[in-house]
Amino acid sequence: MSIKVEHLSYTYMPGTPFEHQALKDVSFEIQDQEFVGIVGHTGSGKSTLMQIISGLLKGYEGKVYINGIDFSDKKQDKRELRKLVGVVFQYPEYQLFEESVEKDIAYGPTKMGIEPKEVERRVKAAMDLVDLDYDLFRDKSPFSLSGGQKRKVAIAGVLAMEPKILIMDEPIAGLDPMGRENFMQLTKSLNECGITILMVSHNMDNLAEYTKKVLVMNEGELLMEGTPAEIFSDYEKLKAASLDLPEVAQFADLLRDKGFDLPKDIIQYEQLKTILLQKLKEGKQQ
Repeated sequence: MSIKVEHLSYTYMPGTPFEHQALKDVSFEIQDQEFVGIVGHTGSGKSTLMQIISGLLKGYEGKVYINGIDFSDKKQDKRELRKLVGVVFQYPEYQLFEESVEKDIAYGPTKMGIEPKEVERRVKAAMDLVDLDYDLFRDKSPFSLSGGQKRKVAIAGVLAMEPKILIMDEPIAGLDPMGRENFMQLTKSLNECGITILMVSHNMDNLAEYTKKVLVMNEGELLMEGTPAEIFSDYEKLKAASLDLPEVAQFADLLRDKGFDLPKDIIQYEQLKTILLQKLKEGKQQ
């Protein structure tokens, strides 16, 4: 499902001594089934942007279109927007509250007025998507699970409402390297199932590896927009926005300083590995 944002601006506490403009004339388009990363230092406007797209924040200037529908129109039913867009907040496992995994995941679709049989189908489908065995976990207390399992339950609760767009705000915060990798693989699978993904993250390596497009926010403005290769090859602009390159790109820079002839758009480990092995092979043949 596509997203189009036109000339979006937002000011917190206007007309007071604490007035702060969080977004300034932001415009971009996201195509159906894209996986988009959003980066920016603290206070850059990225979280405000996500809250507006998801319908959690009102009083903005500009237009927000979801699949061609203008949800900035006050006459438009915002309940339809909430059916289309799901939100996974930072540390989503803190949102768990029911006595069993099944009841927690079923809470959203039940509140939407969906029939019990359809709710059960959605719960099973959502648990399958996040790789939680329905029979094994359905009756367990969510608070008895591991941290990674709790996060899966929380995400399943969002997926059970069958959103077409999934917004994730720092979803891998607090996870160890293996947990981050598993989560990114899960998100990739969801994207391949047809869900449009918007992910706010400070982890440049994961965004470089998995996303198809990156938006760079800086002081409320959209500073850069492009493919991961385009964004992470422009270090000067990233540095101006107080952002770092992915670790593999930093390592490639060190190798260039040592005399290695490497392309500027290296942003993935496999990409660097392939190039270095090829150069090693060429060196042995000479």
